[in-house]
Amino acid sequence: MNSSANPASPPDPRRTQLRRMKTLALVLLLAMVAGFVLSHAMGQQGIWAWVAAFCEAATVGALADWFAVVALFRRPMGLPIPHTAILPRGKDRLADGLAVFIRDHFLAPAALLDKLRMFDPASRLGQWLAQPEQSRMLAQMARGWVLQALDLLDEAAVRRAIQRFVVDRLHHWNAAATAGEVLALLTTNDRHQKLLDEGLLRLGRWLDNEKVKARASALIVRYAQREWPKLVGTVNWVKPIDEIGDSLADRLARAAIDELQQILSTPEHPLRRDYETWLRDYVQRLRSDPTLAAQVEALKQQAIEHPALKEYVQGLWTHIHAALRNDLAREDSTLTAHLERSLQALGQSLTQDPALREALNQHMLSASEKLTTRLRSSVTDHIASTMKGWDERHLVEQLELGVGRDLQYIRFNGTLVGGLIGLLLHALSVWMAH
Repeated sequence: MNSSANPASPPDPRRTQLRRMKTLALVLLLAMVAGFVLSHAMGQQGIWAWVAAFCEAATVGALADWFAVVALFRRPMGLPIPHTAILPRGKDRLADGLAVFIRDHFLAPAALLDKLRMFDPASRLGQWLAQPEQSRMLAQMARGWVLQALDLLDEAAVRRAIQRFVVDRLHHWNAAATAGEVLALLTTNDRHQKLLDEGLLRLGRWLDNEKVKARASALIVRYAQREWPKLVGTVNWVKPIDEIGDSLADRLARAAIDELQQILSTPEHPLRRDYETWLRDYVQRLRSDPTLAAQVEALKQQAIEHPALKEYVQGLWTHIHAALRNDLAREDSTLTAHLERSLQALGQSLTQDPALREALNQHMLSASEKLTTRLRSSVTDHIASTMKGWDERHLVEQLELGVGRDLQYIRFNGTLVGGLIGLLLHALSVWMAH
């Protein structure tokens, strides 16, 4: 990619600083060489002997330290001198060593868990969530995330997933056993008798309705006219058949209501015993009768395959999505407000309940220990493989930019210390000569 496509990055200040320090070290070396040459030109007499001793030793010290510093990063003057270019040649060994060092000193489970235990994350989390502005901020963030997720979801895929889930659950559902359990629950504490009472009361109110009596009367008259037309015609001369039908319907209704009241007031009525026997037998059949279970299963299968059920299941996501979207799009979202209150209540519980804090801390420590143990080897391998994959020139450049400026002080110190040692040796030689 050409430079016009990517504007030049700003210069690295470390590069400028390194260049300046190298220049100063070189100037200092040249000054020592010049002093050495000048002192020899002046005959090395008097003060010049001391200058020569200082500059000569300083030059040797500067060159030796220049060699040592350069040998870390590259071959001095490109010469194949043994034990030079230490960092690029030992890149793989350096990568493995650094990865192991980080693993043993920064990712040691015991050290990390001690730090986490001292940090007391549950207490800090509780204090943070207990502040209304923090729980509100977190709830609003969650609201935004959910809205984005709703917009990104593939609705057709969600509908298919919901339908597959519901149909699969229905296929694995033992409808007969469930029906048996429900009916068995109804028989507990005589609930089934209460249900029968309610049904009988409703039947009694229905029979006592004038419209029902009128329909019953009309039915009696039509039946009599169809079955006994001559008799009806004869009776009709004495009393209208409609009145006879009304009277008969009213008597039948009163008789039925009287019988219902008798059943309601008699706990041991034969109808109640027959009803209870039938219900218990049916519950047992639902649990154990393969034929009845197959019939219930067939009904369930028909319901699963019914178009109305498929349409309803596929429409579930549309209603859920619309309800969530409409609520979360409002600033006064009910779900967001509930989440905010829940987060704040959680924060208050954490600050007030030591047992809850301890339990949460233990869960965090346990999860952190498992995560650290699992990640140690992978992180170590990642660090080592990443460093081994670096280009040698890039690695040397980055290391030199990082520590090269400080290493130039070794050259300064070598020049100064070498010169001082030269003065010391010259003084010693003068002393021994006298």
